[in-house]
Formats: sequence, structure tokens, C-alpha cells
Amino acid sequence: MKPCLILIWAAFLSTEAKTQHRVVGLILCSDTEREVMYGDNEEEMYHIDFSKMKGVMTLPRFSEPISYPIAYESSMGRMEVCKSSLKIWTKNYSNPEPLDAPQSSIYSKDELEVGFENTLICYITGFYPPHVKVSWTKNNVNVTDEVSLSRYYPTKDGSFNVVSFLKFIPEQGDIYTCTVEHAALDSPLTRTWGEIYTCCTRYWVNYSVLCIRNSCLWMRRGQVRCEFS
Repeated sequence: MKPCLILIWAAFLSTEAKTQHRVVGLILCSDTEREVMYGDNEEEMYHIDFSKMKGVMTLPRFSEPISYPIAYESSMGRMEVCKSSLKIWTKNYSNPEPLDAPQSSIYSKDELEVGFENTLICYITGFYPPHVKVSWTKNNVNVTDEVSLSRYYPTKDGSFNVVSFLKFIPEQGDIYTCTVEHAALDSPLTRTWGEIYTCCTRYWVNYSVLCIRNSCLWMRRGQVRCEFS
């Protein structure tokens, strides 16, 4: 694994209404990767798009991004500091990097309605270092090219999370998978989503139902009930 350097800082701000905000900044650099991101209360506020050389506002999540040009210039200076520090770190330290394996879950953004566009979300959390490979399939066909991936976001315990999402139109019988690969995993971690409205019909009254791996469960408000087939 190639070495990388992660710089994180946090500040707590209180407003007159006695509301506390946790503002976080993240700079990540390696020989092949770089990331600059700022967040507030575990939500990303903006990140740097190095390919387009601009900052991008991203709150609220899943909304259309807003360009923030001035942020790119200031972030380039911070990235140079990160790379210089990385050279010093790799020269003077040889301790093995800690590894924490990710956990993942898959769910829909909105209430399910067959035939209407929705978004599948694969939420990946608890991993270190901050690099994962995420791939998706629909009915065993790779659809990773249609997927979007958020920036890595630091959590309070020092690990990271990331969100991958796929726009789709729910249809009966379709099965989707989200597979995560990480250095701390012995084998890829796969979550499956599919079979809408099939095996819990006798319980279904004004609720969205999701069936995963031969089990069904309520995905909306109310009591969680499962039926295994």
C-alpha cells in the first residue's frame, strides 16, 4: 500500500441560539490521490474538484452542486504542505499503518414506488485508511460506471465514511449489489438489495417493503416485521 498523509482539524462553534456546530477540515494526499473537504455536523459543506480546478458546494446532500472557485487556489497551497509533510513522514517513520475494516448498508433514498426514479445509497463507514473500491451490479451486470461516490468524511473516532449512490427505476424482480473492497478486508464485502413487493404481501398495508436474501422487512415507519422464505 502506498503511504498517504491525512490532516484533520476540528472546531466547535456556538451560536446565540446555543446551537453547537462541529466544523471539520480534511486534507488527504498520496502519490496518486488528493482530497480537500470541509464539513459541518457530519455533513460535507464543500470539496475541491481537482479535475475541474474549482471548489464545489455540496449542502444539502444529493442537491445540485454549486461552484466555489476561490476555494481551489487556497486549497492548492494546503496540498503542497501535505505533500512536503508526506515526504518527511515516509523518510522518518516506518511503523505499520493501522487497518480498520468497513461496514456497509444499502437502502433507497426515497419511498419506493415501482416505475419511478429513485436513488440507491450504499453507506460505507468505520474504515481506515481512507481508500475503498466500490462496485455495483444490477441483475449480475456491472453498472459501476453509472455510480457516484462522495468524498471521504472523517468520523469522531478517527475512521472514515463514504457514500456511493446509484439512480435507478425500481422494477419487480431486479436485484442490485454494492461491493466494497478495502485493505482490512480478507474478502470483498457485498450487500444485496432487491425483490420489491414479493414475499411480504400479506403484511403490506401502506408501507414500503424490501426483501433481501430471502427475508422481508418494513422499511418505513411502524413495527419491523420479518418473514423468511
